[in-house]
Amino acid sequence: MKKQSENSAIGRREFLAATSGLLAAAVPGGEMLAHAASSDNPTPGASAARPAGNLRKIPIGVFDPVYDHLSLDAMLDKVTALGLEAMEIGTGGYPNNRHCPLDDLVNDRAKAKAWLKKFEDRGIRVATLSCHGNPIHPDPQHAQKDIDTFRKTVLLAEILDVKVIVGFSGCPGGTPQDTQPNWITYRWPPEYAKMQDWQWKEKIVPYWKDAAKYASEHGIKRLAFEMHPNFAVYNPRTLMKLREAVGEEIGANCDLSHLFWQGCDPVEVIHFLGKQGAIFHAHMKDTVFFPENVNKYGVLNFAFETNELNLASETFRAVGYGHGAGLWKSIVKAYMDVGFEGILSIENEDPILAGEVGVERAAYVLKNVRKELLGE
Repeated sequence: MKKQSENSAIGRREFLAATSGLLAAAVPGGEMLAHAASSDNPTPGASAARPAGNLRKIPIGVFDPVYDHLSLDAMLDKVTALGLEAMEIGTGGYPNNRHCPLDDLVNDRAKAKAWLKKFEDRGIRVATLSCHGNPIHPDPQHAQKDIDTFRKTVLLAEILDVKVIVGFSGCPGGTPQDTQPNWITYRWPPEYAKMQDWQWKEKIVPYWKDAAKYASEHGIKRLAFEMHPNFAVYNPRTLMKLREAVGEEIGANCDLSHLFWQGCDPVEVIHFLGKQGAIFHAHMKDTVFFPENVNKYGVLNFAFETNELNLASETFRAVGYGHGAGLWKSIVKAYMDVGFEGILSIENEDPILAGEVGVERAAYVLKNVRKELLGE
């Protein structure tokens, strides 16, 4: 693996934020496609507006890394002004934890309660804690850091009475000698099948059995995995594979942005997982496709480097800017249909509508489709 210099290293969110506006110029049809996708034209499969009936109002919230530049109080002022009802708070791992001093809160229950009261005073529910790490990384130091963060997050969730922890399944190496993760999705040639079997038998299932037991002992029985590329759980089938091996503590953080490019139908995914009680959380994030590049390069072409943007097949967008509001209405209704008990958590990684702007646009779309569905 080519090692980046310390000065050139940049995270996904930082890169996307830094390139705000570039994508419109660099990617074929970028901004035009964004505006076209945001219209409320009828979408195949979209349901017509209907009275509330048995539909339940699902809270709309936001994942806090988009506000990393703000203090806790300033962030809460922004979220309150948007009329959002809940939050997902990062505690460590790949996202920062600027708003959650994990060690301090775990070690001082009074501090933890005072921290939570800031949210409650504004009518905002802390619905989930998120630690997006790789606790089965083949580098023992990397793995241990993420294991420790997960366990502390469990303890904090217990103190705060938060019932859902969001994260990644992680990815181990392909052999005991590996020093970096090995994401295997295709079981041929046969050595790849052998490595994948070893990963699941020796690393993935044993770790999560132990982690789920630890969480359950502390009253946390919902571990919500984002089905994300480069991790063992990356689609509904691998999620259910882990759930069947470990138990019903394993469920989904249903981030459709990663499933759109895999060719999944979002409503079918929600119905499939929801009917099994396997959706614990939902990230609200869209994906836009650039057909001329999809046709040439396929979908395994999610570019992030500035000099590759014009070659991208797809990238993240705010809700409604990759797929029309009609489809998002069907998505929200599907969550209502399956009795989803979590929140709709806006995660903005849109390089055109970067930062807070993307959150505002996504919130506008989601609040409006929810109003239509509930007949408000």
